[in-house]
Amino acid sequence: MEGKNEQRAGLLYGIGAYVMWGLVPLFWPLLKPSGAIEILAHRMVWSLGVVTIALLAVRRWAWIGELVRDRRKLALISVAATTITVNWGLYIWAVNNGQVVEASLGYFINPLVTIAMGVLLLGERLRPVQWVAVATGLTAVLVLAIGYGRPPWISLVLAFSFATYGLIKKKVNMGGLESLAAETAVLFVPALGFLLWLAATGKSTFTAGGTGHGFLLAATGIVTAIPLICFGAAAVRVPLSTLGLLQYLAPIFQFGLGVVYFKESMPPERWAGFALVWLALSLLTWDALRTARRNRALAVKLLATAAAAPATATPTPEGAAILPGDAAPLGGTTTPAPEAATTTTGTEAPNPTQQKIT
Repeated sequence: MEGKNEQRAGLLYGIGAYVMWGLVPLFWPLLKPSGAIEILAHRMVWSLGVVTIALLAVRRWAWIGELVRDRRKLALISVAATTITVNWGLYIWAVNNGQVVEASLGYFINPLVTIAMGVLLLGERLRPVQWVAVATGLTAVLVLAIGYGRPPWISLVLAFSFATYGLIKKKVNMGGLESLAAETAVLFVPALGFLLWLAATGKSTFTAGGTGHGFLLAATGIVTAIPLICFGAAAVRVPLSTLGLLQYLAPIFQFGLGVVYFKESMPPERWAGFALVWLALSLLTWDALRTARRNRALAVKLLATAAAAPATATPTPEGAAILPGDAAPLGGTTTPAPEAATTTTGTEAPNPTQQKIT
């Protein structure tokens, strides 16, 4: 009973996280007349304050010394911080310039881009259905490019920047709260310097916009941290496959807001492009769930066999060995942090790609 309650709570946390990320386009326009870069700088500064308070509450500090002594990991964190800066900044600009639908497309195609990067950069192999999904996604981009009269560059930059960020975070392998603290710490000095420069030149809107506007800018830290904390609570309570399905809530909400609330145009060719993207994601999710069920059944069978002969390890049809006590093939992908996007490819654990939506 306690386990069911934990899973139910985790599901609610996960839904809450992705719904908040899906509704965030309603927040950024409230910060006008602040520009995207000023909003981004405030988000960096105030996020560090919020995560510092959270770290004080949970008393987790040992990782800081380990990170400072590990130059390679520190360099990767710096690159990750730079990459997510591009992602955050472009997303805020897109929302405040009437491009919510195109921004939502970036997070729809992110799993496909992540898979493509796994093949091109990591030499991973895809199953046939995954190849079909990627090909369908490429076709969708071509259709949308024809519909827009240009490549959907906002979507592509958002998808590729976040996929790159996820790839780096997979190598860093830090918890979500710790990772966000490290990244915002890297970004804090330049962000604060930019805000001080704006204030010195009379271009800052923090005080010029009144108390309410200043409060909203400070709230960017809460808007960033709260969904991440909810995601972290969900990640330890529900299966990865469940989180992988929940991830689509955010771009669905964003797309709905763009069409219904912001009343962005959706000509037929754009609908056709989005339909192809959704078809590709449906294929990807179906294949991932099917393979997950098959591997779980095989794991149960092998564990039963291992109970009689614990010294043996039997290779799976996928080419990975399952040892007693493992729930998935060795080498399977786990999500190192709520911020990361993980790849679902042929030889990895078949959990749908997870992502954090900005």
